Amino acid sequence: MATPKYGFGDSRAVLQIPDYPYFLLGRFAATLATQMQALIVSWQVYQLTKDPLALGLIGFVEAVVFFSFVLWAGHFADRHEKKSIIIVTQIAMLACTGTLFAMSYAPRVHVSWIYGVIALTGLARSFMWPASFSYSELTVPRPIYSRAAAWLSTTWEVGSIAGPAAGGILYAWKGPMAAYGVVGFLLLAAIVSTAQISPKPPVVDKSPKDQLDLWIGARFVFSNPIILGALTLDMFAVLFGGPYAILPIFADQILHVGAMGLGWLRAAPSVGAVLMAVLQSYRPPWEKVGRTMITAVAFFGVAMIAFAISRNYWLSLAILAFSGMVDNISVVVRHSVLQAYTPDHLRGRVSAVNGIFIGSSNEIGAFESGLAAKLIGTVPSVIFGGIMTLITVTAVAWKAPELRRLKALHKPS
Repeated sequence: MATPKYGFGDSRAVLQIPDYPYFLLGRFAATLATQMQALIVSWQVYQLTKDPLALGLIGFVEAVVFFSFVLWAGHFADRHEKKSIIIVTQIAMLACTGTLFAMSYAPRVHVSWIYGVIALTGLARSFMWPASFSYSELTVPRPIYSRAAAWLSTTWEVGSIAGPAAGGILYAWKGPMAAYGVVGFLLLAAIVSTAQISPKPPVVDKSPKDQLDLWIGARFVFSNPIILGALTLDMFAVLFGGPYAILPIFADQILHVGAMGLGWLRAAPSVGAVLMAVLQSYRPPWEKVGRTMITAVAFFGVAMIAFAISRNYWLSLAILAFSGMVDNISVVVRHSVLQAYTPDHLRGRVSAVNGIFIGSSNEIGAFESGLAAKLIGTVPSVIFGGIMTLITVTAVAWKAPELRRLKALHKPS
């Protein structure tokens, strides 16, 4: 049966792909678990140190490990079966959660021990990232790439809503051990769901030389101005714009809402993102995708400045929800661009480069937020980030006219 051009049929067609619902369910459970754990770890570290730089170091430690291994992981994903890689990394993340659980049982926990476990989590994530994206991109037919991107974004964002909220509630109610226990159960569910999908063998490179080329993914990205522009725009927006690492300070010292309030602050951007993701999964693709992405990131920068100066909890929640809506537009466009323009035999290595640009920028951005908050103050650091995001938008719109003029997605012949 032919896939309808637009509308509900497109969204349903994604779920009718064999194995894809199990893949999405496993991804959702893993996302829910990791988002819960991020909240639990950040609040635990903040209670131990009361230091914004200590919060930023959580992301920095994970990012350093991620940077160190992700290119090798992308090359490995292109050479090996994807399902096995995903399951092994989920098992490794479950072991890390078990270690955090055991450490919370100890009468005294040193923050350096937590950083060590986070480093191991970064190692697992560096291999999971390219394998997961390669599996998705090799499974979904090209006509419904943007719909699949919306579904992937929706599962991530729903997990990002429920994860921080549940983590904050469980931490405030029963403490870190109970919260880590739930995280472990969710990771176990992710492993069981992923085990149901079919193996996805590697796609043979076009030339034997490509098989050993670790840097071919990076060269491909830097030679394609549309992909490079989209990744650069998203990377610097996340690097400078996101205040999420220092939200415990906003929750404690500025908005005075505690651990439970922190959970909802962390979840608010994802509430907006889910609403936008659902809308994008049912509406026709954006007609001027490049201009749409640039405009969305500009609105994200403005939202961050507004959040920094807000002193009302409900207004802050609304601003963060709006930031999630415009950020989701950028995410779906970027992911669709990568799917449409990347050759099958390079998907693991290009996804690894995407991980360096986007995935690790979350962690480096967390370090930047913590460092800037320590040096210039919490509120000025977020305002600075919003301004830098707007500067980045202007620079990319000027230096990447191919992205600015991009009207529809297609794969070059």
